[in-house]
Amino acid sequence: MALIRRTLLLVLLLTAVVWVMPDHTMEPAHAWGFYGHKRINRMAAFTLPPEMFPFFKRHIDFISDHAVDPDRRRYAVEGEAQRHYIDIDHYAHHGEDVFQMMPRRWNDAVARFTEDTLQAYGIVPWHIDVMYSRLVSAFQRGDVDRILRMSAEIGHYIGDAHVPLHTTENYNGQLTGQHGIHAFWESRIVELSAEDYDHLVGRARYIDNPLDHAWGAVQSSHVLVDSVLGIERRLSEDYPEDRKYVFEDRGRGGMRVYSREFTKAYEEAMQGMVQERMNKSIVAVGSFWYSAWVNAGQPDLDRLEQKEVSDSLKAVLKAEEELWKARDKGFGRDHE
Repeated sequence: MALIRRTLLLVLLLTAVVWVMPDHTMEPAHAWGFYGHKRINRMAAFTLPPEMFPFFKRHIDFISDHAVDPDRRRYAVEGEAQRHYIDIDHYAHHGEDVFQMMPRRWNDAVARFTEDTLQAYGIVPWHIDVMYSRLVSAFQRGDVDRILRMSAEIGHYIGDAHVPLHTTENYNGQLTGQHGIHAFWESRIVELSAEDYDHLVGRARYIDNPLDHAWGAVQSSHVLVDSVLGIERRLSEDYPEDRKYVFEDRGRGGMRVYSREFTKAYEEAMQGMVQERMNKSIVAVGSFWYSAWVNAGQPDLDRLEQKEVSDSLKAVLKAEEELWKARDKGFGRDHE
């Protein structure tokens, strides 16, 4: 309770001295955007076996709504930002296969590159592994608060690992004159197209090695980086500025965004890449949840199904939300 009181006090102090952004301003662009992250977690619940589905179905709104908490926390907690990406190409030298060269175990990577370097260029695969261990522990303890929170948040990081631009130093096209492509690929396209996506991805599968699986997601994402950038660059040659961009009302003002025409052309040129990466995220999230439950001894979730999240967790989450609303500038790098 002391921690909750301190957090709430901090919220009050920040609210008093920091300009509070309106609730309906444009949300920041992170992997998949807020809409996409919520959709991934929601659809992942439908990949679960009958022993797990009723519990997750009952709490599906919580797991979906709080899929975005890690992005919001980036605006209040130093050290959060690097959990969402890994600039794996930073480590590539002299034509080496960076995925063969990079140690997968954290301690081995620290020994080779130092922890400061790893933190500077992102730690998403290792953080997924940490979150997985926490979820296993939550299932073992029958702790509804932690099961729901860890499930929601690991879903976020897994989704991030499936986004190509979360695996490169050129994460926003800033090195190739394509600034803004980050939000375009993972937010604008999803915003306009996701309702037409087919998310029938099959059942969750048991994952033998969560860390290897996380690295596999990063690798399959990174393979697509050249296509993400190259296709946009080639397509831009055929579109003048007034066809490539439009202004739309966002919150209390207008915002320049990629036009629907250009967005459709880009998505078609990528041949369904965004939907494919989103579907890979969905089945991966469900598989991590399922595997954690299995490794916890397959506890009976029926006895937990009727329990709600505690008032203390609600207070902590409310405090975090207020800190996000009171944000001025986030820690780490911007993708907007």
